Amino acid sequence: MARIAFIGLGNMGRPMCENLTKAGHDVVGYDVVAAARDAYAAAGGRVADTLAEALDEADTVISMIPTGKHVRAAYEGEGGVLALARPGTMLIDCSTIDVESARAVSKAAAEAGLVMVDAPVSGAVPAAQAGTLTFMVGGTAEGFERARPVLAAMGPKIFHVGASGNGVALKICNNMMAGMSMVAISEVLALAEKLGLDHQTVYDVMTVSSGNCWALQSYCPVPGPVPASPANRGYQPGFAAAMMLKDMRLSQDAAATSGAATPLAGSAAALYQMLVEHGHGNKDFSAVFALITGRLTSA
Repeated sequence: MARIAFIGLGNMGRPMCENLTKAGHDVVGYDVVAAARDAYAAAGGRVADTLAEALDEADTVISMIPTGKHVRAAYEGEGGVLALARPGTMLIDCSTIDVESARAVSKAAAEAGLVMVDAPVSGAVPAAQAGTLTFMVGGTAEGFERARPVLAAMGPKIFHVGASGNGVALKICNNMMAGMSMVAISEVLALAEKLGLDHQTVYDVMTVSSGNCWALQSYCPVPGPVPASPANRGYQPGFAAAMMLKDMRLSQDAAATSGAATPLAGSAAALYQMLVEHGHGNKDFSAVFALITGRLTSA
């Protein structure tokens, strides 16, 4: 059993905490937002009012925080995790942030004598709730082996993908692919409509043909073919368009920093930007189909 301080009690963090608790770990949750702490407490979770209180007896810290700026503040800031954590504490950051921030925090943790891994997730809220997240872990072999038993309570697929920062690097690449393929299949379905093809026929043929992809097979952006897809519930997320825009921007920042050419991703990012600008950032990212076909209006 690990004694875990979990930082970040939002839509992802709260169910992750619940699954850790179900697995027998001793979990104390903390969030800078009082409403998030109250919601977790109301759901039966144990809450700390301060970061110091959360870390008081922890041997493991897990964080799920919005941006690199927030992660660096939580770990490196005055009164942050690196200053407060007990010697030997294991640090696991599951946030999706920029590579530079992930590597900087990991370096600072090592300088403080602490082992840290970056372990972003794939699967969004439904997988967090079901305990079926996929983890992409960057860090040392020692860090991976220490983190794996804890991560296993939240998902069965845990990959060591290399050195510190590689976890978020792979997460950025993965979501870049998801964002682009959703735009691609949305354009295909829009064209198919214009050519007189119905959605189910396109789905049945393409899922067993060379055009198949996850965005079509498991997350089809039109109502009907995949009953569990957000398209069948008014594009309620799921994975919100605003979050996909964040990840696509991370991909473009990474491309600029590394000198990679990603014109398709840039075009896809522009469409998610339009979704957000039209007031639909809280809809699922698969609503890009409705945007392309003119079925969304400005909110």
